[in-house]
Amino acid sequence: MIATTYTTAWAQSPAKAVSEVLPHDKTTLVTIADARSGIAQWVDLGEPGDSPGDIFVFDQPLLNNNHEPIGKNSGFCIRTLPGKFSECQWTLTLADGTITVAGRESDTRTSMIPVIGGSGKYLLVRGVMATTPNLDKTFTQILTLYCFRQDRTTGACQ
Repeated sequence: MIATTYTTAWAQSPAKAVSEVLPHDKTTLVTIADARSGIAQWVDLGEPGDSPGDIFVFDQPLLNNNHEPIGKNSGFCIRTLPGKFSECQWTLTLADGTITVAGRESDTRTSMIPVIGGSGKYLLVRGVMATTPNLDKTFTQILTLYCFRQDRTTGACQ
């Protein structure tokens, strides 16, 4: 019933239906995930060594551009293609809220990971994170965030 109602509304006024889901705010946030410290544990579940199904669990410092601590970078990855790709989900915990991302991450190249939600200041946020492995075992994470806030009184997504 809901899909039918939305489809009918879109058919009657496609411009209006599209405008209801457009973001009203865009923010860029740059962080550095420090894989040199904190918890980083491989769980070898498949064949010995790097193989499909292995899990990597981490809880590591999150830094700003000056390499000063600003939070935590915590999550897990499941190996899908040995030596190349994993399917990951992690949360960036900051003083004013959290941002959760999930998607396919490359071992060696920049990956575009969808932002799937957040809490606090980042409530109802969506977007994409470009995460790039650096030679010093850190990851530069550039988040482009879009706010789809429904309640302007909460202060979320600002």
